[in-house]
Amino acid sequence: MEKLKKRAKIWLCMGIALMLLSAIVVSAVQTSGGKVTMKELMIETDKGYNMSAYLMIPENATAENPAPAVVTSHGYLNNKEMQDANYVELARRGFVVLAIDQPCHGDSQVMAIRNADGVYQGVLALSRMPFVDVNRIGITGHSMGGGSCNSAVAEDNENGTNLISAVLLNCADATYKDTDGNFANIYGSRDVAILAAQYDEFFHMYTDESGVMRQAPYFMQGINSQSFLNFGVDPTGLEVRTAYTVYTETIDGEEAVRVIYNPDIIHPWSHFSAKATTSVIEFFNMTLDAPNPLPGNDQVWQWKEAFNFVGLLGFVVFICSFSILMVYTPMFSVLRASEPVQPAKLADGKGKLWFWLSLAAGALFSMLIYRWILKVGTSMSVSQTEAMGLGLWSTLCGVFTILSMLVFYYCYGKKRGLDLAELGVKMPAKKLGLTVLLAVIVVVVSYGCVFVADYFFYADFRIWTLAIKAFEAPILKYLPYALLFVTFYVASSVANNCFNYNEIGGKSWVNTIIVAVMTTLPALILPWIQYITYYSTGAMKWAESAMHVLWLFPIVLILFGSVVISRVIYKATKNPYLPGLINAAIVGLLTITNTCT
Repeated sequence: MEKLKKRAKIWLCMGIALMLLSAIVVSAVQTSGGKVTMKELMIETDKGYNMSAYLMIPENATAENPAPAVVTSHGYLNNKEMQDANYVELARRGFVVLAIDQPCHGDSQVMAIRNADGVYQGVLALSRMPFVDVNRIGITGHSMGGGSCNSAVAEDNENGTNLISAVLLNCADATYKDTDGNFANIYGSRDVAILAAQYDEFFHMYTDESGVMRQAPYFMQGINSQSFLNFGVDPTGLEVRTAYTVYTETIDGEEAVRVIYNPDIIHPWSHFSAKATTSVIEFFNMTLDAPNPLPGNDQVWQWKEAFNFVGLLGFVVFICSFSILMVYTPMFSVLRASEPVQPAKLADGKGKLWFWLSLAAGALFSMLIYRWILKVGTSMSVSQTEAMGLGLWSTLCGVFTILSMLVFYYCYGKKRGLDLAELGVKMPAKKLGLTVLLAVIVVVVSYGCVFVADYFFYADFRIWTLAIKAFEAPILKYLPYALLFVTFYVASSVANNCFNYNEIGGKSWVNTIIVAVMTTLPALILPWIQYITYYSTGAMKWAESAMHVLWLFPIVLILFGSVVISRVIYKATKNPYLPGLINAAIVGLLTITNTCT
């Protein structure tokens, strides 16, 4: 066991080193090696709420030489960090960038009624900064953020200020018609682009002449896209216009631009796409006259994403090694196993059958109830519908796992002399209390690393839509939603370690991979069905569940990683509840800090 302690110390140092390396490189990329000043602001908006934002000020932007500026906005259930590809690349090119948290998202103020008017508030904030050229302010928003851009244009029109010069709607529709239902150009002489993902799940749909609803793959053939590219006129009888072609027209004495970018991606991939980022760069280079007009394909944001992921790996390594080292302290030594746990030997073929059937049954149950329970949970009148839906799914899957273990034990395990106390399933109340206390300590200390990275480097640990990020204190009031994840992650840890840790696979790590893959299977299969259908037919399998299927993307890594974490900690402690509680707390915090409240 001393050898295990020594290894844990080495891994702890590696975890800290990976998180520190991640934060340093992320900071260097975001600031272009010190050429861009990055600040985090809390803006008191004209509407009376507080809005969080990152402000990127390139060295070329001064009061004597004001620079063009762009407001970037995330979509529903996201936060300002999801715009990192855009704010990194635009700032490199000399743009002042304000990346906002929409109200009720990220660190912005939670309001009684959700709205998405943050983009125009961002425009007003930029217009008051002396180093911003007020005649060259652009806006871009993804999904709901695109809707916020449309609202910003409408408010700009109403105020008669025309602060907005260029608009890029990212995976969002333009406003094609006026209040009377007629095609119209509500953008006036502004330059406008649509970034329309070919396989968008929510936008760019239209009804064709036969009355058939066509989804995003057919967008360029539809009347809406053609009207947009023809500056708001009815396109009937006009020549068909194409994607990636820049169309111009003189409006009110100014040359205006219309263009549609049509990359072959899905809606959320636009956050993580070199193709989409190229379009954003090229549009604003063209329309706002970038001070440092680097080519669109000259991109470095991928390095930030790669090292964000390095930090995420370091975070996981830290959790495992810190948990193991803590059981070597006098206070928590009772939680330490006398020797590393070894995989159990199976007495007969029935044991193998139980192993595979229990894993398959859990995966099947989880997959079959997912769409139904998410619909139920997200329809509830609660503060965080995403957390409620995913939490209820986790709870039901946890209950099913518990019932599966009971059936296994009484139908097979008990007859073979399975000792629940020896496996760690049964433990004294004092030991259980220490387990809960240690789990809290591990989570608090681990998240402390996240706050350090955020405070000193404006960095967090993430990959695509899976993000471990710092948060403001008010978010803690939503911790009760995190309790919904306890049943599953504790039950999963008990099942995977006390009942399914055996010699199947020959090697300990092979068994771990088998269990992890089977646990993850539902989160893999449902998106496979959805998108294979979408790509092959041009229509989604479950259009009504498109959002819920998308939520499974980060859950793939979450489920797989939770099994690995629980196995590593269990082998050193023979305590399935410790890693189960740690996983539940981390996943709960991850969920409530990356959604709409």
